[in-house]
Amino acid sequence: MKTTFHSLASGAALAALMLGGAAHAQQAATVAFLMPDQASTRYEEHDFPGFKAAMEKLCADCTVIYQNANADAALQQQQFNSVIAQGARVIVLDPVDSAAAAALVEIAHSQDVKVVAYDRPIPEKPADYYVSFDNTGIGKAITESLVQHMKAAGVPEGAGVLEINGSPTDAAAGLIRDGIHAGLENSGYETLAEYDTPDWAPPKAQEWTAGQITRFGDQIKGVVAANDGTAGGAIAAFKAAGVDPVPPVTGNDATIAALQLIISGDQYNTISKPSEIVAKAAAEVAVKLLNGETPEPKTTLYDTPSELFVPAVITSGNIKAEIFDKGIQTAEEVCTGEYAEGCKTLGITQ
Repeated sequence: MKTTFHSLASGAALAALMLGGAAHAQQAATVAFLMPDQASTRYEEHDFPGFKAAMEKLCADCTVIYQNANADAALQQQQFNSVIAQGARVIVLDPVDSAAAAALVEIAHSQDVKVVAYDRPIPEKPADYYVSFDNTGIGKAITESLVQHMKAAGVPEGAGVLEINGSPTDAAAGLIRDGIHAGLENSGYETLAEYDTPDWAPPKAQEWTAGQITRFGDQIKGVVAANDGTAGGAIAAFKAAGVDPVPPVTGNDATIAALQLIISGDQYNTISKPSEIVAKAAAEVAVKLLNGETPEPKTTLYDTPSELFVPAVITSGNIKAEIFDKGIQTAEEVCTGEYAEGCKTLGITQ
């Protein structure tokens, strides 16, 4: 299997792969895997390796082109046009800008190229398939987990929480936000302020949180952050302000940094959603589309046939069973330096 990173391979060379009849073309087709940003390490560390490994098993002769747009919608459009020119017959697209991606789907379909929306949906123009975790469910789950924790800790009704959402150009972030709103609606707690974090950038979440600490002080009894990056930014703001202990903060993605913060007690929860699961499903859909098949939908979202996986909420209470016992991360990777003692306390290391 051939893999191209930020490929400049000639159209002629790729066209040669397509010669020799329809059956051969399906076996030696080109598939593109276009990811949105590098603010999260997941795309290089989990999503693309998972997709590549699945494609190697499903279509060993296929060429996979991988590119990352680094949060630049214009760059992603250039990459999209480039992979079509290079002969891609299926494009797995995690859009920088979900609204702008509608035009990309139209371009692809006009040239008989299939599009699999990945992680982030494309609400305004149905793709051929959508594969993701249940983002609304994620937002609701992390919020309900936080609310239960606050109630168990004796935080009275009427107390305040901050809400840190993801990027305003990311439709998946909008779904997570909807889930957060649903989780807070009847919680008895008040949302003091809410923020949509441009590009999911942790420094922007940190800067905003610092302003809210100045504004609200000890009225802040919890923080619903939409992912681990924004959670880390919020926690850094509380620590910089000398707040001790840090109010419970939610997260999402189960990054190593977030797992360490949970072990140290600085972050309350996260979501375990091994990206390889979604990447493998996307590869399976891509190969079916290459073969002219219609992948069976498990559900429908935005008029798009979809498969949405249900993730697990992780706290210090189940981090050993869900993360380490299942081999998602290892103690050697996570329980380093200052986190070693916390790991021992949780039974993660002997």
